[in-house]
Amino acid sequence: MTYRFLRILGAVGAACALGLPTSLAAQDLITRDRVGLPDAPNTMTFRLTAFDLYSSDPATREAFEALFTDFIEARPDWKIETQIVTDNIGQEQARLLEQTRAGRGPDCAMVDSSQLALFKSADVLKPMNSHWSSAEIDDLFPFVREAVTNEAGDLLAWWWFTDLRVLYRDTRLVPDAPETWEDLESAALATVEAGREGLLFNGGRWEGTTFDWLAHFWAQGGRLVDDAGRPVFAEGENREKFLAAIGFYKGLVDASAAPPRVTSIVNYDEFNAAAAAGTAGLFIGGNWQYGQLRGTLPEADFAAWAVSAIPGPTADQRATGTGGWTIAALSDDAEAVRICAEMVREIYSGQSNAIQGLLPTSAAQYDAFDVFEGPEYDVFSEALVDGQARPGVPIYPELSNAIQILMGDVLSGAATPEEALDAADEAVQAAFERL
Repeated sequence: MTYRFLRILGAVGAACALGLPTSLAAQDLITRDRVGLPDAPNTMTFRLTAFDLYSSDPATREAFEALFTDFIEARPDWKIETQIVTDNIGQEQARLLEQTRAGRGPDCAMVDSSQLALFKSADVLKPMNSHWSSAEIDDLFPFVREAVTNEAGDLLAWWWFTDLRVLYRDTRLVPDAPETWEDLESAALATVEAGREGLLFNGGRWEGTTFDWLAHFWAQGGRLVDDAGRPVFAEGENREKFLAAIGFYKGLVDASAAPPRVTSIVNYDEFNAAAAAGTAGLFIGGNWQYGQLRGTLPEADFAAWAVSAIPGPTADQRATGTGGWTIAALSDDAEAVRICAEMVREIYSGQSNAIQGLLPTSAAQYDAFDVFEGPEYDVFSEALVDGQARPGVPIYPELSNAIQILMGDVLSGAATPEEALDAADEAVQAAFERL
């Protein structure tokens, strides 16, 4: 008997118990655009990504179908009309904001963490304070708590999972975690002397290059934009910090602590491949790569790899880029807001993290689920304290593109860091004026 058939039987049983007509009881509770009975008197619309309830992975999809079925069976007078977002996050989120402002948006939606500030500034997010305790909100990692609350302390969204960048190292060559930029360069040179490539990082023209490198800029307290969203990365102290972070990468290449080919790396998979081939000694990658290495490397080789926080200019200056998705209520209907918040609590917050191995956004949730046991999760949890998200401003895509170009020019020697920074600033300021 299939899982889906069992679920249909479950829906039939629930409907009969509620005295619903047999014709309705025979219908599936979960379709491609609905959760619940089709003629349930109350409706909440929910815009979500395709990675959980509608996942292409059967095990993930079945796990979420079970959670959603339990949720809607407990609320038979409600149905959730679902809308799946497209893969073009920028366009999708802009459309969501526009529709919401016009009163045509969904009641509840996943909002990319990088866009959350835009939604906050547009004043379209409905507070969900009554559904979380102060202690739960206080337990959120600092960058999460700051992002999901406003000055009045209202909880405007729930950031249900995140990711982060860390330093991977082969402990047979680098037994101790580097703490500073200087330590990292020395460790990379040690791996070169052992016949490896040194430190690998994204340096080609794509968003990963900007986002991974920003950890070095943010670790110094650098700011890309001011409170009004105006680019300020090339001004005053920010300029000095920017040049220091670019100079660090440039110095790694010049010293052969990083190979010249980093300027063409535009995919995290290259780090996995280098680790599998035995050519990498260190790389800056995403937390999700730990599980990928576990599945790729022979057991003895995998056991030699460890993760640690990305070193900063000093041991006390640390940052790491964070992403992930939030869920927010957008409706003026208080009952729809309630159902949205209850759905987040009962389906997404914690349980969904455990199903997919996605990093929770509060320290307590790491202890609540066995799946997050292990030394790597201790590292991830500790590093998230220094997490920093992309600024949720319209200029960010252009700013990222300018940094990608700048990185290539500097690392290849086509321009000095100062020349490249001036060119990037000119391009970004011009784009800002066009917004």
